[in-house]
Amino acid sequence: MKNFIIPDRDFGTPAAKSKVMVTLSIDGFEVTVPEGTSIMRAAAEAGISVPKLCATDSVDAFGSCRLCLVEIEGRTGTPASCTTPVAAGLQVHTQTAKLKKLRRGVMELYISDHPLDCLTCSANGDCELQDMAGAVGLREVRYKAVQTHFRPKNTSGEANPQWLPKDDSNPYFTYDPAKCIVCSRCVRACEEVQGTFALTIEGRGFDSRVSFGAKTDSALTSDCVSCGACVQACPTATLQENSVIDIGTPERSSSPPAPIAGWGAASRPRCAAMNWCGWSLTSTARPTGAIPASRGALPGAMPRTATASCHRWCVRRSRTHGARYHGMRRWNLPPIG
Repeated sequence: MKNFIIPDRDFGTPAAKSKVMVTLSIDGFEVTVPEGTSIMRAAAEAGISVPKLCATDSVDAFGSCRLCLVEIEGRTGTPASCTTPVAAGLQVHTQTAKLKKLRRGVMELYISDHPLDCLTCSANGDCELQDMAGAVGLREVRYKAVQTHFRPKNTSGEANPQWLPKDDSNPYFTYDPAKCIVCSRCVRACEEVQGTFALTIEGRGFDSRVSFGAKTDSALTSDCVSCGACVQACPTATLQENSVIDIGTPERSSSPPAPIAGWGAASRPRCAAMNWCGWSLTSTARPTGAIPASRGALPGAMPRTATASCHRWCVRRSRTHGARYHGMRRWNLPPIG
């Protein structure tokens, strides 16, 4: 579904704002990018894909998944490309035998604590974990799933203290802790995109997990404003929109070339993608030809939070004006073209 909600290429990290340009070499190709750009983004702009799980260009780099490792001539180690800035004259290698072996080893660890139910998973075909497993060439997992987060019972038949049931208290999305890889993308999206700070990571090491605040809080009773930023940021089916779970991922999407007509002069400005993302804040006039649609009538209707034009009037609006889902209206507009 990310391919439909975010059709533009994900460059991994936000763009740098510097006007000073830097030239480096990545896999033998010269790349010129603004100073402060990450190696991952520089590679992406050159058409070179670097495997990643915790990185996305809508939030700041984090460097926790260790899949985006690269080698730099003259430097020791294998730094994460998402947190390593470019420098003039760098000779970067993203595909070496050493890196491939490291990435497969890291991916094995992720898969060893993840349910292998891809064919029946709501994110099948739209899962970045699935995509990256293929990208690094993972074909087998050497580690046995002894201690896991996804099995209700352990190998001895006793209740697994690491397992937590799904949280489906929120009417718009479901949180499944069993599929979480603790990449922190949802937490960072909640903080940096929405500014709600409703999510956090509790515990340490193997006990780490995403939490909605206090242990007694659920997705519905927490400070969550149901903006959808965390759902969009999630690379797996841990946070999944209920409409996608019920009727599957969308087959296509369309974006209007101009803002929606018919909102009325008193209404606030709308971005051109408003009837693509499917949401609008409470309006003073009903769009011409629009048909009210119940939540879940169409799959993939979360706000397109990665689009800057949508940030101001869709996602970030709720930060300062307290907008919630019940204060929004979804319209199922006629297909374009």
